[in-house]
Amino acid sequence: MQYKLFHNPRCSKSRQAKKLLEDKNISFETILYLVDPLKENELEKILINLSTKPNSLVRIKEKLFKDLNIELENLEDEKFVANLLAKNPKLMERPLLTTSNKAIIGRPPENFLEII
Repeated sequence: MQYKLFHNPRCSKSRQAKKLLEDKNISFETILYLVDPLKENELEKILINLSTKPNSLVRIKEKLFKDLNIELENLEDEKFVANLLAKNPKLMERPLLTTSNKAIIGRPPENFLEII
């Protein structure tokens, strides 16, 4: 199975999740999504494969989120969230692990055990 870890090395949870995968000898591709932001269509696929609501992929406590003055109701819409995160990758929740048909947020990192 092909795993992709959407990773921010400055985030302790993301580092913990990466270590968990390495300790379990799971082969994965690391995507530095802040360096190479995802396109809207890639985010839409992730949101479809996520078992939680679209708003769970958005970091609503970030200053940027507050500065953008976004209505929380808009975060129910996958297309809105995909567009928002494509334009503002800093708002994407991390770490995130995906396969071809599943996506899971690693908060806590042990959540990844559900799909590995």
